[in-house]
Amino acid sequence: MKNFNFENFENLDLPFKINRLSPNIGAELLDIDLRQDLDEKTYKSIYQALLTYKVIFFREQNLTTEQHLKFAKNFGELEVHPFAPHKEGFPEVLCITHNEKNKGRENTWHSDVTWREIPSLGSILRMIEGPQVGGDTLFSDMCMAYEGLPDEIKEKLEGAIAVHDFAGFRKRLIQDGKSNEEIETLNKQFPCPEHPVIRTHPDTKQKVIYVNKAFTQYIKGWDKEESSAMLNFLYAQAAIPEYQCRFVWEKDSIAFWDNRACQHYAVSDYWPQLRRVERVTVIGDRPY
Repeated sequence: MKNFNFENFENLDLPFKINRLSPNIGAELLDIDLRQDLDEKTYKSIYQALLTYKVIFFREQNLTTEQHLKFAKNFGELEVHPFAPHKEGFPEVLCITHNEKNKGRENTWHSDVTWREIPSLGSILRMIEGPQVGGDTLFSDMCMAYEGLPDEIKEKLEGAIAVHDFAGFRKRLIQDGKSNEEIETLNKQFPCPEHPVIRTHPDTKQKVIYVNKAFTQYIKGWDKEESSAMLNFLYAQAAIPEYQCRFVWEKDSIAFWDNRACQHYAVSDYWPQLRRVERVTVIGDRPY
């Protein structure tokens, strides 16, 4: 399997240094201060790094909320998450806090908001406060995962469509006492979208496994058992270590991942310690 332009990219005249976290996915961008006004070349280089490594990381970025938003808006319009708490006065800033009363539950391989008709380009998450040990996040390259599929599986999935849904959030809304009318309003606002099982990345043109255990429901038109078997096989590809990198968080670390190209898994091994993060999400495009 061939990495995507690693050597070509790293030989460019870049406004930052690169520390790769694995041979295949993930890199820290060093000697860059996101609090400063960055020029167009720097933003374009950051985006190219995102395309190249699928997920990029920054250390010691003590950003204000306004600076976090300003940085993210250079890559597209930001979404407002309809089911998760946001920071007061900043609807685009998703607040995720886990502690002794609220155990982490993002420990499933997934790509963010595939239950939207137009899912995310990428997510930019900043560690506000974390445990002394634990709470790492793993990322898995779904382009490499596709390349690793047997040819007969690739052929079988050509043109296959999967249905996605916000089912997990719906269960929580019901548990929180939302009425049937409120739930139905959300069902109409976010109808189950249909996305290709194998999508094409709009920028790199790489093929990507685009189903995930958190939000994919079934493959349209397939027998139920056949659909479940294929989806479980595809879900398992994210867990292959050769496709992964692992990020150890520190205060004011930032991760920017491409939801079109990778999946992630937030390790929930730190309970009952506190882990508090803030995330903004850049709206993407309709998968094809």
